[in-house]
Amino acid sequence: MRTKIKIRILSVIVFCLICFIASTPLTGGAPNLATKTDLTEEELLIEECDDTCLSEEDELLSGPEKKYAVVAPVGKQTIQMIKQAPRLDTLAGKTIAIVGGSFMAKVTHPEIKRLILESYPTAKVYLLDEIGSAGPFPGPGVTRKSVADFQQKLKTMKVDAVISGNCGCGLCTIKETGSSIAAEYIGIPAVTIAAPAFMKQVRSISVNHGVPAPRTATYPGAFSTHTQEELIANTREVVWPQLIEALTKPITEAEIAEGCKALVGEAKDIVFIGTGDEVNKYFTEMRWSDGLPIIPPTIEKVEEFIKFTDLPWNKSLGAFPIAYRNTLVWHVAVNGVMAGCPPEYMPLLIAFTKAMADPNFRRTLTSTHAWTPYCWVNGPVARQLGIDSGQGLISEARNAALGRFINLAMLNLGGYYIKQDRMGTFGYLMPWTLAEDEEACLQIGWKPYHTQKGFNLNDSTLTAASALMWGNNLTPATTNPKKIMELIAWDAVEKHQFGVGSGTAVTYRTILITPSVARDLARGYQTKEKLEEALVATARRPAYQRAYANYWANPGSAFDPAKYPFEQHLKKIIKDEKAEQTALPPWFPKTPRLEKTYTVPVMKRGMNPILVTGDPDRNKVQTMPGGGYATIKIELPSNWDELMAELGYRPLYEFYLK
Repeated sequence: MRTKIKIRILSVIVFCLICFIASTPLTGGAPNLATKTDLTEEELLIEECDDTCLSEEDELLSGPEKKYAVVAPVGKQTIQMIKQAPRLDTLAGKTIAIVGGSFMAKVTHPEIKRLILESYPTAKVYLLDEIGSAGPFPGPGVTRKSVADFQQKLKTMKVDAVISGNCGCGLCTIKETGSSIAAEYIGIPAVTIAAPAFMKQVRSISVNHGVPAPRTATYPGAFSTHTQEELIANTREVVWPQLIEALTKPITEAEIAEGCKALVGEAKDIVFIGTGDEVNKYFTEMRWSDGLPIIPPTIEKVEEFIKFTDLPWNKSLGAFPIAYRNTLVWHVAVNGVMAGCPPEYMPLLIAFTKAMADPNFRRTLTSTHAWTPYCWVNGPVARQLGIDSGQGLISEARNAALGRFINLAMLNLGGYYIKQDRMGTFGYLMPWTLAEDEEACLQIGWKPYHTQKGFNLNDSTLTAASALMWGNNLTPATTNPKKIMELIAWDAVEKHQFGVGSGTAVTYRTILITPSVARDLARGYQTKEKLEEALVATARRPAYQRAYANYWANPGSAFDPAKYPFEQHLKKIIKDEKAEQTALPPWFPKTPRLEKTYTVPVMKRGMNPILVTGDPDRNKVQTMPGGGYATIKIELPSNWDELMAELGYRPLYEFYLK
């Protein structure tokens, strides 16, 4: 008997060594998978080794901790790599397009043009205003007119090479890299200029869109913090030699191979076997974990989640930007296991995953300004599952587990990697989850959010959103509905998309209102729509403040006061943002002979979800500027009540509202 046990233990050790060797990390955080194994036999073998009464010698050999055979949380890459055109032999006699208008390009790009013509007098150079740019390159099956128009111009103007830049933020990197990708797709060599922190993002965007060997040139530092003299000197001394090499040095087979490496095998392949600590270490090394402990995703645990959906395990939910991996229902379940969610959360996890396909939600998620994704849940399933809408809601354990899934879904289903594609300068909060207190809504005569969006009261929905701040809530010290509304409007004016309101003037804002404050507001505003209408009319900002912020703290490029004075920018803001002569905002002090001034709006109807939620015994309002929204209906399996009864839940109909 002891001999048989030793043979079995030795077999497991050999198998682990094979898996470890075959799972050497590759670029992009994925292993080179070994041949698919008979998982059931292997799991039984591991369990038998763990549960059998062993001698002291056998215990030392096998180790005291249980081992887990785990699967990967990422799907297969869907975009095929293109064959890039040969690089140029020289720039002499060639036509070069220098495109992109981000981060001081108005200084660096003319200098690049001067350097080209100085070194290659027979060359021809077009700048952005002469040829335009492509903008973000679309995903598979999507066409974008700006890309097609740009490619046509490149052909019509017989362009031989493209230089695009400058990449200095998470969103502009996507935009400027898009021009290079568009050029490579029609056989034109391209190079993208980026600050050091954005080089990985340029490469990952390019590879994710099928360009295996993107060429780059690194600018040494943050563009907008450098003087005009520094920008020109760095362009001449640092960037220029890189541009020449990027456009003329032949692409090597090694470069192509690096971008073309296979990412993952089949969904149910075992990728690693080890203890809990070893699995956590391995997943972190593979960039499949956010660094916090995960639950090892064994096939047995994943299949528990699959029970809670009528969708087949191998049903594709899509290939989501920015990595365009084929995400199966299986991969959603794997990430749910890892996050520590209970299996009955599976319908919610699928709903959030579907929301990732909506550009209104995901558009801002790579930005250096750190939009943090979050979600809220409406309908009876939120109450049945215990998704909290009361005091301390986002910190409640069941809410937090769903928030953890969002973090892992961003990483594994979307391909958003910290320091590569999620470029928040100071990082991100952990995603959170909340639910609306629909009973409180109905008591005061307001509609819950999902019914405002056209769903039935007893439908269940999940809304994915993103926020630029959390906390810092308002405490109205009055029951006067108009004064509370004015305070919320003031709060909205103070909480912009970027600090001091330097970015987009009108942005999305989610407004959380506790039931007691909502009750007082409802006395003056019978519906959420009427409250939003009053907020839009009241939340206005003096145009001078707006112009000052946008001029001196512009999130893109700095202005040159000698060439473009502040007074000129103020006139532009008044014109472009439709400023009007209005009374001073009600929170402003009354100044003699200054009853009116130019003001600009900061809110727009339809962009401000109002949710009744939070501590019912506290007078609080929280305004969160952020990105757009995607509301998805939560689809429950046909045997939901039966499954939930086995877990001790009351039937769903008991959580319906009238």
